[in-house]
Amino acid sequence: MSAGNLPWEGGCRCGQVRVKVTAPPLLTMACHCTGCQRMTASAFSLSVAIPSEGFAVTRGEPVISGLHGATRHYFCPHCMSWMFTRPEGMDWFVNLRATMLDDASWFTPFIETWTSEGLPWAATPAVHSYAALPALEDYDGLLREYAEQALKPKG
Repeated sequence: MSAGNLPWEGGCRCGQVRVKVTAPPLLTMACHCTGCQRMTASAFSLSVAIPSEGFAVTRGEPVISGLHGATRHYFCPHCMSWMFTRPEGMDWFVNLRATMLDDASWFTPFIETWTSEGLPWAATPAVHSYAALPALEDYDGLLREYAEQALKPKG
């Protein structure tokens, strides 16, 4: 698995909102929860956890949509593409929808979550699978393991 050279750029479907990533990802994931299914109109959402200091909106003004709670889901105000999420109480990272990147060809989910709510036919090649979310104490190990695998060259 190789995430390629930084910086990365990306944007919504219509191009009115653009983002830039300047820090390596912490983790990649697929979420099978029914909320993600509904917000993506698909079987799961795909995310790249980016350290907050390595993520910037470079054009446009995303709006909060989807759920309007403590976890903030950001969308393009024009095309309504779900672009990224800032999870409640975890301001140190941003969950960028992987398909918002101009080149997401490198992306593979390392973990998958909420498989208990997943559609029976939906499968991913994730290394780790969770019926709900990993236990908080598991994240340090997952981040270390992902970083080690992400540094390996492809091939």
